[in-house]
Amino acid sequence: MSSQYEAVIGLEIHAQLLTATKIFCGCPTAFGAPPNAHSCPVCVGLPGALPVLNRKAVDLAVTAAVALGCEVQERSVFARKNYFYPDLPKGYQISQYEQPLALGGGVTLPASLGSKFVKLTRIHMEEDAGKSLHEGFPDSDRKTYLDYNRSGVPLIEIVSEPDMRSAEEAAAFFETLRQILVWLGVNDGNMDEGSLRCDANVSVRPAGSEKLGTKTEVKNVNSFRYLEKAIQYEIGRHIDVIDHGGTIVQETRLFDAAQGKTYSMRSKEEAHDYRYFPDPDLPALVVDAERRQAIQRSLPELPEARRRRFISAYALPEYDAALLTQTRGLADYFEETARESASPKAASNWVMGEVLRNMKERAIDIAGVPITPAALAGLIAIVEKGTISSTVAKDVFAKMYETGRSASDIVAADGLAQISDTSSLEPIVRRIVDANPDIIAEIRGGKDRKFQFLVGQVMKETKGKGDPKIVTDLMKAAIG
Repeated sequence: MSSQYEAVIGLEIHAQLLTATKIFCGCPTAFGAPPNAHSCPVCVGLPGALPVLNRKAVDLAVTAAVALGCEVQERSVFARKNYFYPDLPKGYQISQYEQPLALGGGVTLPASLGSKFVKLTRIHMEEDAGKSLHEGFPDSDRKTYLDYNRSGVPLIEIVSEPDMRSAEEAAAFFETLRQILVWLGVNDGNMDEGSLRCDANVSVRPAGSEKLGTKTEVKNVNSFRYLEKAIQYEIGRHIDVIDHGGTIVQETRLFDAAQGKTYSMRSKEEAHDYRYFPDPDLPALVVDAERRQAIQRSLPELPEARRRRFISAYALPEYDAALLTQTRGLADYFEETARESASPKAASNWVMGEVLRNMKERAIDIAGVPITPAALAGLIAIVEKGTISSTVAKDVFAKMYETGRSASDIVAADGLAQISDTSSLEPIVRRIVDANPDIIAEIRGGKDRKFQFLVGQVMKETKGKGDPKIVTDLMKAAIG
């Protein structure tokens, strides 16, 4: 970006709350059902149907607000946001406007971005709209199909202040917020299924100016990478228009990931008058101090606090601590392993190595790993005692994963204990030395780059069971 301009970016995040049923009726929220299978008179707005607020949705919304440092309002009001769109069956969306659930709060960006604090404007509750389907049908060129399964799904909208100055900051904000919401069990973080969506408001202004430029809104970006690319493109487009004497038009735009460009969706030169007014069918939402305090007390340790504790309590490097706190389940798994292991760093290495590798290969989360933290700690213990080598330990881990047996049982049954008896290793070392006279001559001549090859040959012959330190010492002694 040209140094004579400054970008100003604010985000609006729509997060689906992890409830089993919709916000104002008993229809399921599960993704993937046949079109309109999860709909009823309430969520499609039939006359006489009355909404009833989902208590669980309120608790989840308050949980997010408290965790993000917001001031939860004792009294908030649901309003009807009136606009016409085919996927809005009632002709209005139940949302909150003048009196939202929560105000203020914020998100701290990663240390790599200076631990910048991005303020929030508000968090409010609302229902989702349905979905318009424009392709995939024989008459898609003439008709639009409507699926109301999402209509009435509970959402919170998290609105940031325009505090971000780069696409990188905006992507980090979105990613950090997602981690917190998933950690709390408020949202599942599944952007592919639409349960977490982001709109970006972007403008540019002369560097040093306090006056905001004309903004454009990029709608429904569903990945961190695409958000960053969309904002980068939009910043560049704004600057190019201004530099060529043009004027930025306030509008809503969509991001085309294939082309890496945004394109105009609709003009927004004047703010829409949605004609908000209080919903007459819903009383004011009251969240009293006792309820707020109970939710505050129930909050788990948040990702950033846990990362810092892993560094201080377990002497882990920053990299390890950041990776291990990606999800709450992974952090719990590591910590349970570390509490039963002599070495937290060894526990960290195994979780970041074999555990995460298996999770990735099998496309599962930590809950699907069949090796318990106690069982992994048992494997680490026999490695640290020298009973088996680290090479053999990986094979033992694989057998534990497949069979559910303990490490000690596998080692005993398969005869995998490390060979540390010099009388058993010396003849093998001698055979390797005698079979490689040219390499021995090179090493004795001062070129020792192939020494590890000889050690590896001994380990191969012992099927990885030779004690590496003893094998190394014996090999040095044999070469002289």
